[in-house]
Amino acid sequence: MEHAAQPVAAPFPWRAAAVLTGAVALVELVALIAIGLVHVAKHTATVAEPHRPAAAAAVTTHAAVPAAPKIHPVPLRPRTHVRVLVLNGNGVGGAAAAEAAQLRAHGYRIGGATNAVRHDYAQSMVMFVPGWSKEARRLARDAGVRMVAPVDGLRPAQLAGSKVILLLGR
Repeated sequence: MEHAAQPVAAPFPWRAAAVLTGAVALVELVALIAIGLVHVAKHTATVAEPHRPAAAAAVTTHAAVPAAPKIHPVPLRPRTHVRVLVLNGNGVGGAAAAEAAQLRAHGYRIGGATNAVRHDYAQSMVMFVPGWSKEARRLARDAGVRMVAPVDGLRPAQLAGSKVILLLGR
């Protein structure tokens, strides 16, 4: 076993590469921690700072910061202001009229109760035009329907002035 007793002339090159890679990773970790601390400090300073009037804030700031646009959420409209189109997509005769009568008893306005183009829908769904999602979710709750989605496949002329559509499935 002569080969095992011979000394190694140079260190293995992978050790130097591993040490160098570890050092670079350590520097990156320290930099990421520092960046995270700066962001957390900015956030807590913003939250902890008392609200000042806009005029005082403009005097103390050097750069003009545009004001964030105010978003005015649309309140949930009462059922009496929601017009519903009921479409029978299950093929059962009179299903749309029966459901429309129940919705009318809940206070909804009915825009129409008619047959859908197809009669093979597997499950019922509530559809809504943009801006009427809250009312659609309430209608779905009232009607016991699980699926709520934006209107798809219907032209505005087919909606009969309704903003929410109840499509009855099996």
